[in-house]
Amino acid sequence: MRITVIEHEAAAPLGYLSGWLGLPCDVVRPYEGEEIPERAADGLIVLGGEAAAWEDERFPWLPATRALLRRAVEDGTPTLGVCLGAQLLTSACGGTVERGAAGLEAGVCEVAALPAAAGDPLMAGIRRAPAVQFHRDAMTELPPGAVPLLTGDRYPNQAYRLGEAAWAVQFHPEATPEIFASWAAGTGQEHLTEQVRAAAPTLRATWRPVAEAFARVVRASALAPSGGA
Repeated sequence: MRITVIEHEAAAPLGYLSGWLGLPCDVVRPYEGEEIPERAADGLIVLGGEAAAWEDERFPWLPATRALLRRAVEDGTPTLGVCLGAQLLTSACGGTVERGAAGLEAGVCEVAALPAAAGDPLMAGIRRAPAVQFHRDAMTELPPGAVPLLTGDRYPNQAYRLGEAAWAVQFHPEATPEIFASWAAGTGQEHLTEQVRAAAPTLRATWRPVAEAFARVVRASALAPSGGA
């Protein structure tokens, strides 16, 4: 069993997820010229990055990434979109992503469960929890059929599920303090790195079970009968 990972830039890697998933990951780096596959392996993770979800001219692999996400949803391939990945999933499946009216959301911000989270395979254990944020764009309209799972004060659409096995999270469960520090450098947000560092034990305790739950979904999907007569 393997997970296809789309990494949009070297500064936004798997981070914590590389140790939490417990499954081999095939990391595709289109910024180094690697091609986006037509289909994912047993699971798909699309990570974050500085790109806006609509900047196809600057980041020419985005259309292929949206097509991969759309195909994964259609195929029922377990999928996790993180920040930019969540926004690409949203736009690929009929939602809307725009520059956020509330400006930059950065640092450790609280997210809160919506009613549907209680029965969700990934988010059932979340009530109110800290999450690392670093984004200026927002998912302002979710795709048709999306089930909202988590919300926040600045931007309400923090996590949703689409279909049975695709999830989008606006925040960064993968972000270590070191990764966040690289994002904050030169932005005026450097002071928030210590906030992320101080919250790291709680962040790990909160989001590791979510990553492990996603890996269980991947395993179960890969082992499930494919159907037939």
